[in-house]
Amino acid sequence: MFRSVMTVGGWTMASRLLGFARDMLIASRLGAGPIADAFFVALRLPNLMRRLFGEGAFNAAFIPAFSGLLVTEGRAAAQELAERLALLMSLWLTSLAILGIIFMPQVISAIAPGFSRDPEKFALAVEMTRIIFPYLVFICLAALVSGVLNALDRFAAAAAAPILFNLVSMAALIGLTPYVATAGHALSWGVMVSGIAQLAWVWFAARQAGMALNLIRRPRLTPAVGLVLRRMVPGMLGAGVTQINLAMDTVIASFLVSGSVSYLYYADRIAQLPLGVIGAAVGTALLPLLSRQLRAGQPLAAHRSMNRAIELAMLLTLPCAVGLAVAAGPIVSALFERGAFVAEASAATAAAVLAYACGLPAFVLIKILAPAFFARGDTRTPVRIGLATVALNIALNLALMGPFAHVGVAMANTISAWCNAGTLALVLSRRGHLRLDRRSRGRLPRIALACVAMGATVAGLMAILTLHGALLAAALILAGAAAYGGMAVALGAVRPRETLAMLRRPRA
Repeated sequence: MFRSVMTVGGWTMASRLLGFARDMLIASRLGAGPIADAFFVALRLPNLMRRLFGEGAFNAAFIPAFSGLLVTEGRAAAQELAERLALLMSLWLTSLAILGIIFMPQVISAIAPGFSRDPEKFALAVEMTRIIFPYLVFICLAALVSGVLNALDRFAAAAAAPILFNLVSMAALIGLTPYVATAGHALSWGVMVSGIAQLAWVWFAARQAGMALNLIRRPRLTPAVGLVLRRMVPGMLGAGVTQINLAMDTVIASFLVSGSVSYLYYADRIAQLPLGVIGAAVGTALLPLLSRQLRAGQPLAAHRSMNRAIELAMLLTLPCAVGLAVAAGPIVSALFERGAFVAEASAATAAAVLAYACGLPAFVLIKILAPAFFARGDTRTPVRIGLATVALNIALNLALMGPFAHVGVAMANTISAWCNAGTLALVLSRRGHLRLDRRSRGRLPRIALACVAMGATVAGLMAILTLHGALLAAALILAGAAAYGGMAVALGAVRPRETLAMLRRPRA
């Protein structure tokens, strides 16, 4: 699992860093005004559906079934399942995309009702979402093929695919802007084309892995297909509750002052770096591993895998959360404050980063705890917890948006995430599926102590350094990383020889 996490995390890190370059370009060209707000709303809807219909729900239901067929019936049966599901998903998503394009004004009224007070912004959001919406078909199919690759323990191609999203988006923003209405329209076309590129990339990788999928099979509801579809329905909420909460944040933020949607977007993008690199990497590697271990009747091995996943995730996530919370201002300023993105926008975004950073460990834990249910075929329990979390998030949004504006929206998301993660952990513990072993009980407190030392170091340097901009952010990040690494080794939270041994160990 450690090797797989490093593979996914490495490629995801490359994609996220390239994504920052893209966001810096967007911030300099669009700033945090009405065009930026409209584009981010347009991007939010297909991203939400990708998480629900593609990565989240599909992986939660499909990977355990696909892995089980690989173990019990072989590659041919597993490939047939993937092909039948690919055809059904193609038909369903194409129909959904057509309906979405036709009824887009009504859709925007539902997801960003506050835009109706600004007809120009509303019209921009409708136009851009119509351009982007076909992306849904391509990216969900890409998620299906990525699930096949992950179940085969081939993580690199799927983890690298988002790099194409960033490259194509930046190319469109730079090259297409002079020929379309706004820079937001150019970005929208780039997003749509990137979906085609990502699908082609993973499809070729699957073919190279000996799992060339085709869509010529008749759509037939076999027992295996029916099982996946039944588990997918609750999985759409169970695996995508974080995205649903973020979508609700957009709805609430549309009623606030202009720029609020953009502030939350940029803050979320910063929080998404550790969340995507660590949470997604560990969750992606953990689900197929747990599925195989449980199917093979190895509950003790599954227990150890869960403990190591939690330990590894907290080792990497907690310092990120503390660092972002302490140094939010310099980081936001260094990344985005140029061109149309002014100092006031930096301050507003940094406040939201602080709120999201406080919930970062919870967001990552959700990605680790949910697979423990999915690997056992239980997609209903995370749904019930997810629905309660969504309701809590809405209530907190309404309560906090008044006194804290867009920061209250981020605070609501953080509180909801902690409630979600805590409830998932409690249920797993009561069922006997989650117990911290001696190693985790010893190392987790040491990780926390190393983070406290790192936070104090960064805060002290902020008080005495006279650097500004990128130099200040770089100095704080390097000093914080050195302080945390030194304290983690000194306290025994991590052992370098053990980590090197895991990296060198050949795959089974």
